Amino acid sequence: MSLSLFLQWLDYFGVAVFAISGALVAARKGMDWMGFVLIATVTGIGGGTLRDLLLDRPVYWIEAWQYIVICVAAAFATFYTVQYLHRRSSWLLWADAVGLAAFTVIGVEIALGQGVSPFIAVIMGVMTATFGGLIRDVLAGEMPLLLHREIYASAALLGGVVYVTVVMLADDLAWLATVGAFLSALVARGLGIVFHWHLPSFPGNK
Repeated sequence: MSLSLFLQWLDYFGVAVFAISGALVAARKGMDWMGFVLIATVTGIGGGTLRDLLLDRPVYWIEAWQYIVICVAAAFATFYTVQYLHRRSSWLLWADAVGLAAFTVIGVEIALGQGVSPFIAVIMGVMTATFGGLIRDVLAGEMPLLLHREIYASAALLGGVVYVTVVMLADDLAWLATVGAFLSALVARGLGIVFHWHLPSFPGNK
């Protein structure tokens, strides 16, 4: 399997996992199936949509309709299996970590392909990985995960920095940048999950 095909399947996986996380929020809020579909879809494709709009490129899911199908399917699957998923929430955390890492790499790669600076590319990677969840939380009336202290957006930031650093040092090593960025983001998020690491917060919030 080529690297591009592997990333494509990781992208599908990330959309599905993020959509499920959105649907779980809809379940917690007691929404109907339309609410499930809406929250799941904005979570799955929200970050990439905002990235494409800011980069002034065609929004990816308009032509690749399968992304919408994945989100809708994940919403309905969660609607009918939500109790089982809640009992197995630990695997979802890890699946979400894989999705975060994949979206970071894809976001940075697309941004660099549009000719933006490495700094902006890193921002696009973080946005792709985290802003779907931000939109989800705002719509659901919850404190956005992006603003929590846990290692989440910072993991995406690390992955993005690794990607652009490798590419700047040797632009013919795209595969190394992809693998290094993916593993960096995944490991950082995984360590946060296992050891409950978090960023320091302002003392007045304690």
